[in-house]
Amino acid sequence: MLDGFEILTTSGVVLWSRSYVPVNTSLVNGFIKDVFIEEKAFPGGTAAVADNDSAAKNPPYKKDQYTLKWASVKDLGLIFVAVYQSLLHLSWIDKLLDNIRVIFTDLYEDQLRKPHTSLVECDFDAYFDQQVTELEQSVDKNASIAPQLSLDDVTPPSGSENGSFDMPPPIPGLLTSQTKPSYDNGTSTDVTPIPTPETSRPSTPLASHLISGKRGGKTGPSRRAKKATTSGPASSGDEQMRKNGKSGKQLAKKALRRWDADGLADEADGATLDYSASPQNENTLDDNSSGSPGIESTSAESSGTRTSRGQYVLKDLDNEVHSILGANEKKSQSMAPAAGVVGSSLGAISGLFRNVIGGKVLTKADLDKPMKGIEEHLLKKNVAREAAVRLCDGVERELIGVKTGSFESVETTVRAAMESSLRKILTPTSSLDILRSISAITSPSALNPLSPSPRPYVISIVGVNGVGKSTNLSKLAFFLLQNNLSLLIAACDTFRSGAVEQLRVHARNLKELSEREGRGKVELYEKGYGKDAANIAKDAVTYATAQKFDVVLIDTAGRRHNDARLMSSLEKFATFAKPDKILMVGEALVGSDSVAQARSFNTAFGANRELDGFIISKCDTVGDMVGSLVSMVHATGIPVVFLGVGQHYGDLRTLNVGWAVALLMS
Repeated sequence: MLDGFEILTTSGVVLWSRSYVPVNTSLVNGFIKDVFIEEKAFPGGTAAVADNDSAAKNPPYKKDQYTLKWASVKDLGLIFVAVYQSLLHLSWIDKLLDNIRVIFTDLYEDQLRKPHTSLVECDFDAYFDQQVTELEQSVDKNASIAPQLSLDDVTPPSGSENGSFDMPPPIPGLLTSQTKPSYDNGTSTDVTPIPTPETSRPSTPLASHLISGKRGGKTGPSRRAKKATTSGPASSGDEQMRKNGKSGKQLAKKALRRWDADGLADEADGATLDYSASPQNENTLDDNSSGSPGIESTSAESSGTRTSRGQYVLKDLDNEVHSILGANEKKSQSMAPAAGVVGSSLGAISGLFRNVIGGKVLTKADLDKPMKGIEEHLLKKNVAREAAVRLCDGVERELIGVKTGSFESVETTVRAAMESSLRKILTPTSSLDILRSISAITSPSALNPLSPSPRPYVISIVGVNGVGKSTNLSKLAFFLLQNNLSLLIAACDTFRSGAVEQLRVHARNLKELSEREGRGKVELYEKGYGKDAANIAKDAVTYATAQKFDVVLIDTAGRRHNDARLMSSLEKFATFAKPDKILMVGEALVGSDSVAQARSFNTAFGANRELDGFIISKCDTVGDMVGSLVSMVHATGIPVVFLGVGQHYGDLRTLNVGWAVALLMS
């Protein structure tokens, strides 16, 4: 276990520290004196030199029962020191030092480079904890996988796995005792068990097999009939039926369900068709029970953090950290001598610029061919062609007139221009703080006499069929419950079978989770099927106002974006429900059709109403093909508010622009 970690300057100022157990300050002071002031040699004659190399290249400093590993940033005068007991072998310490050095430098370099700076305002605890947790988990995962691999190495493969039926020679004395209970064939002298036809009989029998099959002549039944009677104990009662002389047709048949002329089940049938409802003898949440034991607890800390004011904020910390580390790795690769195409920091994209080198001013003719290659690269990343062309035009405008001094500077220029164009598209132009918007509606300022009276904040979820509207609505509900808000979920999908039951299950689960943690309140508002969705939404808002709910989440029916009849009802819905935010759920898998979907929904709510944001679902299934983000934002100018990254209630994240840029340029 790590005992302590410190980030300090060469002048002795501690910028940030973390202590797990008390450590004498003289230990770090002695390290600074011996290594950086007096520059004493270590055992073996290796001198300690403060540079920017990996921590693994720096000799450890040992004193008493402690070992100190370190890394440094020479031009900023920073030293990173990790302290742990010498008896422990922490293989991830060097990686931790390197990652912390990169992250801290990237976050606070501007402050550190200011003249006469002796104090840096930094909130580095979350970044450090994220790295320690991630590295420890990776070590534990590798340790748990190692024994499994060793067992697999010594286990011979079975015929069902690799399709081969050449088994190793049997071990004497073992196979005889194993086959007796399974086969009741007293006349057989075979030592090995009789193989089943599904695994051992060739599709085309050989001549030798046909000859041996005729030896019995007409003195006995065929091998197939013999195997049918001696293939082991019957598990379905066939053997008992043969003894009693009964056939399978005389068994009791499944009763057929009777339907009336209207397509409804006969009430006299007595069967329950709604299997989502709880049986009457079971405790339900409505009966103030403790809830179903099968509902797993969802860790709020895994998907967000709490501020000093108690607000629960969705995090993109992992993506931010990985983006910083990935950018540093690519920067290191670009500084290294290039070896072929793979030596380029931009990979396939920067390889297109290898014919544009030397100290010259780039022109449009120089960039025509490379820009065509970049456009094809973006299309492979699932970016719509229209958005890819616009992005390439922006990069081309940035590069025309730029004077290149060397090949490395061209790579740097290309990366900066592409990132600039991507950030212009993905960066929102308005605030996405949904908690502040809710607070302004539910708790208006009392000092302003013109402030409206408090009312619920209404959020509507729309989208095409099957993109995950109800699932992402429940994730958003979990996020709002963590902020101690009271929610009313309105089931306005009155068309799809099972839509109301699905929301009923989500509401029940969220209610149990909120009661466990004592945060927020959730209730479902439903009117069944076949009703007008706009009227249900209006009634739900009225009910929420009377019951003083904070937020109303409205689920709507999925509809094809190219069906004018279905899309026309959205204008009436927006007029009746008057939602404060309309969020469209789009799939990361959808491809080029995302542009048409986004534009159709953006113009479906009337002349004075548009979408307010996107929720991009299933981002965990596409890898680095996140081009639909760029396509939908480019088509409408509407920002991406949330990303769906899994199937749990906590799998909701905010968009990290740097993360998206890194994936698109990989």
